[in-house]
Amino acid sequence: MGLVKKDVEILLSRLIEEDYLNEERFAVLFAGGHFRQKKWGRTKIIHALRQKRVSEPNIKRAMKEIAEEDYLATLRKLADTKWKSLKGEQYITREAKTMAFLMQRGFESPAIRQVLAVIRAGNKE
Repeated sequence: MGLVKKDVEILLSRLIEEDYLNEERFAVLFAGGHFRQKKWGRTKIIHALRQKRVSEPNIKRAMKEIAEEDYLATLRKLADTKWKSLKGEQYITREAKTMAFLMQRGFESPAIRQVLAVIRAGNKE
């Protein structure tokens, strides 16, 4: 039998009015959760929110919730862990694989290059 379109619209508008459906809250919780739990970078989170058709202003608000210090600390930790796991690889291969891993996670290239420069400086082997 299903639902009538008019009834669905009424139910949805009531849920929105009573703040059960809130796109901004969803975007903020999605971004924070995927960053903390899955260690996703901003690029991947933004792409996922766009796939879910979240509005651009709500995406921007959600990105502001991720603290820059936490973001860079997570990036450094992931980069360091990946770098150490590739100990037997050649230097260039090690760097390329680490960069590819971090880009796949959704981190931005300039931030990755900065972190890799710090790792290279600290790990003169």
